Amino acid sequence: MKTHLDMLDLTILEGLGAQSPRNLSTVAAKLGIKDATLRARLRRLKPLVYLNANVYHTFIGLRKVCIFTKATLGKEKLLFESLKAPDFWLYVSRCYGEFEGCFALYAIPPEKQTEFEAFLETLKNKHVVETLEFFWSTCFHTVNPTTNWFDKESNEWIFPWDKWVEEMEIQQTELPYTLKDPQMFPQKADYTDIFILKELEMDATITLRSIASKLGVTLQTVKYHFDNHITKRQLLESFQVISFPFAEQESDFFFFVFTFPNQENMAKFANSLFNKPFVRSIGKVYGGNGLFVQVYLPRKEFRLLIDSLSTLINRGFLKNYRYLIQDLRFISRQTVPYKLFDNGNWEYNQKQYLEELDSLLEHGLTSDGVEVSALEYGNQTREMKREP
Repeated sequence: MKTHLDMLDLTILEGLGAQSPRNLSTVAAKLGIKDATLRARLRRLKPLVYLNANVYHTFIGLRKVCIFTKATLGKEKLLFESLKAPDFWLYVSRCYGEFEGCFALYAIPPEKQTEFEAFLETLKNKHVVETLEFFWSTCFHTVNPTTNWFDKESNEWIFPWDKWVEEMEIQQTELPYTLKDPQMFPQKADYTDIFILKELEMDATITLRSIASKLGVTLQTVKYHFDNHITKRQLLESFQVISFPFAEQESDFFFFVFTFPNQENMAKFANSLFNKPFVRSIGKVYGGNGLFVQVYLPRKEFRLLIDSLSTLINRGFLKNYRYLIQDLRFISRQTVPYKLFDNGNWEYNQKQYLEELDSLLEHGLTSDGVEVSALEYGNQTREMKREP
């Protein structure tokens, strides 16, 4: 498949992901190109590329959970908004396929797990959803752009699915720390750290001086927190480079749930994905041999991916898989809810969330989901809105 990106574009995006989009001169030097060349390319790519930060929520005292819902017929928009009643949502999108409803991702204070599960049960009791499944998970591992599977001679993407299947047997069985089950969810951040993380989630290239101005503190204070807290305490999982290498009108976003017969196969599968251009992010089912994988893929390649998965199942390497198709006409993304962080603790107000749900049910609504094209998808992260 041809692409609007050439080899230098992809090399630059790959370098930004491997290094950091916060120091373009260093990236240019690592790639062996002129600083001016890199900056000129990024200006041209600006409408197509978004640079964000991925927070490592485990180290700021939050636990991830994925929600898959099938809406009660006629209540699809209501479900979309209802899932945003708890302030700790990170991502909500409409979906179709196995689940004609919504997918949502949250980061919840671990001590509020029981209350959050009760909120989900309320959605069923009030008949907003027909079915609902949730999986507690690790944090998600970012997969940034890669030049792998790109043929620079033809300027086209190639998809050697058979080669991918065969290479799994030689993959390592050690998972990165982002995909290992955390035993604890320590609070390693203070309010200044959380505010900085929020800003970086919206724009990874924002200057520390700008953050200091917004926060009303000195540049030295923000720099100290960035160097000694954000970086040294691993409060960031990675910087995320969001691009769309495949033709928008011919590609879709998918969200897969894979189940494996053992931990070894799961780890090999995950490690085989870290340099693949069709993968966006990977999470692990907490306490199980399962993976969540977000995929962006040309439609004509989708059936070939499914054929490859069938081969893995026949070999006993993969146990099961399920997937949904994300509806990018309705999607909301939100930063870490920094306004609810006070004196090292997160303020989770179950009573307020249930009251908001009741209000939605009583008055009805028109969904404020943002209709976007795939090229706009990466820039939908908004600041947490609710006042404390």
